[in-house]
Amino acid sequence: MTRTTSLERRSSHPHGRLERTLIDAETLEERVRELGAEITADYADRDLVLVCLLKGGIYFTADLSRAIDLPAAVEFVRARSYAGTESSGQVQLSWIDGLDIAGRDVLIVEDIVDTGLTLIEIWRALEEKGAASLAICALLYKEKRLAHPFPVRYIGFAIEDVFVVGYGLDYDERFRNLPHIAVFQPESARSPSR
Repeated sequence: MTRTTSLERRSSHPHGRLERTLIDAETLEERVRELGAEITADYADRDLVLVCLLKGGIYFTADLSRAIDLPAAVEFVRARSYAGTESSGQVQLSWIDGLDIAGRDVLIVEDIVDTGLTLIEIWRALEEKGAASLAICALLYKEKRLAHPFPVRYIGFAIEDVFVVGYGLDYDERFRNLPHIAVFQPESARSPSR
């Protein structure tokens, strides 16, 4: 009888497999600290609110907020636009009605910028709520796939056009808990997007 290792169990999925580590945990940690220092300098003496886009942004936002040496508030909005590896082309926002951001400086914290559709919708919604300023901090940025150019003030890593999981990013709600960013290859013949 053959036993599978812990790594094999974590890397396998009925619909695909982890191909390789794209960004290791130590590199992620170092870059998040650097982003935190930049944001601390830029938002000194301002009323900063981090708006985390769930579910993918939760790990990044938690670490980033601890790397920012300011009394920042943290709020959450759920944005849904993916089914499997494909963007639906429609963005659904939840929990935005209760946000109190009027007159405050808002930093949208996103796990990955791909097509830009999610950011356009969240930006419009936060503008309507009267934010004093809006900016975006993205852990990952796929410039070549960006369908709608949008200003991203802070970028953790520019990456190639591959489907990634880990550190909050998922495939079918799995692999979010990986401590690193990995390339995931679906078994489907369709080209992945995200």
